[in-house]
Amino acid sequence: MKKRRIVLASILKPVDDTRMTEKLGATLAQVEGNEVYVIGYPSRTETSPDSITSLPLKPFTRISFGRMLAPLAVLKKCVQVKPEVLIVNTHELMIISIINRILFGTIILYDIQENYARNILHTPAFPPLLRPLLAGWVRLKETLLTPFFNGIILAEKCYEQELPFVRKNYVVVENKAILPKHFLREPPSNKIKLVFTGTLAEGTGVFQAIRFTQKLHQLNPKVELEIIGYCALPASLLKIRSAIAGCTFIKLTGGDQLVPHHQIMEAIRTASFGIICYAPAPHIKDKVPTKVFEYLACELPILLQPEPKWVELCTPCCASIQVDFNDPDVHVINTQLNQPFYTTKPQAVTWQAEEAHFLGWVRQFLI
Repeated sequence: MKKRRIVLASILKPVDDTRMTEKLGATLAQVEGNEVYVIGYPSRTETSPDSITSLPLKPFTRISFGRMLAPLAVLKKCVQVKPEVLIVNTHELMIISIINRILFGTIILYDIQENYARNILHTPAFPPLLRPLLAGWVRLKETLLTPFFNGIILAEKCYEQELPFVRKNYVVVENKAILPKHFLREPPSNKIKLVFTGTLAEGTGVFQAIRFTQKLHQLNPKVELEIIGYCALPASLLKIRSAIAGCTFIKLTGGDQLVPHHQIMEAIRTASFGIICYAPAPHIKDKVPTKVFEYLACELPILLQPEPKWVELCTPCCASIQVDFNDPDVHVINTQLNQPFYTTKPQAVTWQAEEAHFLGWVRQFLI
């Protein structure tokens, strides 16, 4: 039986990326007749399923000539594999996707994980004067090229309203959680361990989490914090290290290195509370960060910035303490740490809730 070759490709996401590989890739690999390949940034600790072939790119820095050439490297790998279906998750690979469609008749799908133009405008990844120009270029490119794609996958429900160029044959597939087998939380009995996971940046609230922990630790010395994730900007990483200097109760894991997802899940497994706080900005409005689903699925109590969508998810199962991270009342919060959490089990927060939905939509391209 001839195998149907499917490639999932990225530039910055590692080959063992949770969404690209563990969720979409592994789901597609379960379908009989599919042969799944993943192209992405090389991973320090590759944990891709055996059913998926990893095709790592050569390493490059975030803003470099190597990154500019990366789409050509992806194109070369696609020409070698000749996939029947190509799924890309960045605007940087839109042109090479269309080339594949023209040359080989490839079915091309665009997995939109971010509102890229809005992110460029409202995060410090690029110099301020360049941001409007880059954001405008990205939005123009997506508007002009999206109609050439066979289908669109949206990682957030809010993108249906935010992205006017998405008009037809799309599906919302949220970043719900995948739990390791036999996952069981074991928080420490002799301390209160907080975790801050994921992207480390000013916009994701890492400095708010540090200041909050410092205040709470002054009141309750049992409080500790593990910050675990990747920081893309060297200046921000220096600022993080400076902010926690001398704080023996705060640990940084990762920082200048991508952290394997299983290591993040282990930090969650051994935590007492997770912190979710983002600096208010237009690019996070109405989004649901992956860690909201992860903490809920793990039944990890959450110290939560009161964003309406997040509160709506957490309230039915008593999962969170709402915190004003700009002016936290640590005395009240300290007493709330002992209240009961997860009086009911969270519903529809794991990947199983999305898997059948995704497969049902994507089967139209797997004929």
